[in-house]
Amino acid sequence: MTVPTTMRAVQIIRHGGPDVLTEAEMAVPVPAAGEVLVRVSAAALNNTDLWTREGAYGSPEDPKTLSGWRGPVEFPRIQGADVAGRVVSVGAGVDGSLVGRRVVVDPASYDAEGPDANPVGLMGSERDGGYAEYVTAPARQVHDMTEAPLADDQLAALPTAYGTALGMIERGRLRKGETALVSGASGGVGLALVQIARARGARVLAISSAGKVDAVRQAGAHEVVDRANGVVEQIRAIAPEGIDVGLDVVAGDLVVEGLPAVRDGGRWVVAGALGGYQVAFDVRRLYLHNVQLIGSSMHTPAHFELLMDLARRGEIAPVISATFPLHEAARAQEEFAHRRHVGKIVLIPPGRRQSPAAG
Repeated sequence: MTVPTTMRAVQIIRHGGPDVLTEAEMAVPVPAAGEVLVRVSAAALNNTDLWTREGAYGSPEDPKTLSGWRGPVEFPRIQGADVAGRVVSVGAGVDGSLVGRRVVVDPASYDAEGPDANPVGLMGSERDGGYAEYVTAPARQVHDMTEAPLADDQLAALPTAYGTALGMIERGRLRKGETALVSGASGGVGLALVQIARARGARVLAISSAGKVDAVRQAGAHEVVDRANGVVEQIRAIAPEGIDVGLDVVAGDLVVEGLPAVRDGGRWVVAGALGGYQVAFDVRRLYLHNVQLIGSSMHTPAHFELLMDLARRGEIAPVISATFPLHEAARAQEEFAHRRHVGKIVLIPPGRRQSPAAG
């Protein structure tokens, strides 16, 4: 395939508001040994994009310090963790048969090799990401999705949101027949949790705003709780026997209010803090009832492979709320921050036409 020498990309030049997103023309990156070059077809937005831009992750020593996902960001940085596209060239030592394949990129950098490694870095934060026409990635982290029954924008919606959701479900050991409670159910991770938990055979209770109830039900929730009207009371009315697993991207007061609703031996998994990251609760709710409070950050390589298998079989179907051209990345992030949408917002690079679902 012919690859141009320059490309358009959107990068951040410092921490700040949407105005720090800057469109630029730059050299197309060259894949190093063990890497591939991917022509980006679609790049989905995530909370990580906003929080990395804002420097909102803090550090263990100072929660208020400006920081990327796992530490200081090197500027300028091309944002975007979630990429779907086609391999157009390969570096030394990489099988050339990958060229032309439609792929999804696992955006994590890991602390070790092996299926259970932990993520310690992320595209768009610790390395350049997919707000661009082209991006490089380790060959071992591109997954062939050529035959998947999903369009490019849906494939791009998978890595962070669905990877985070599957990581939560796996670490929470959710089993068929159990009752799962999903917070923030209309967001990208929330809808992913609903879909994957339903596919696993769980009974799914979801928390959402009243205006998004129908969309959450369509994603697979058995019951939807209005977050504005006494969440705990509604949960107890719907599931008087309690819940087995809380799948929580909100945290804050929900942890305090929700833990007493967990059955003996249950699990509460936290992977976000939209409702606040400082929490005080009665620890007796843990040790007297053998309840486990579990932190979950994204996915392992094994989780990601499971996710790709689910997508290849068509067992999950990301909901796309809107698409924006790449040069409108700032406007897309502003729309994302308003949280009026249900599902994912996706950027499309110039000249790209969406590849349809296979089949």
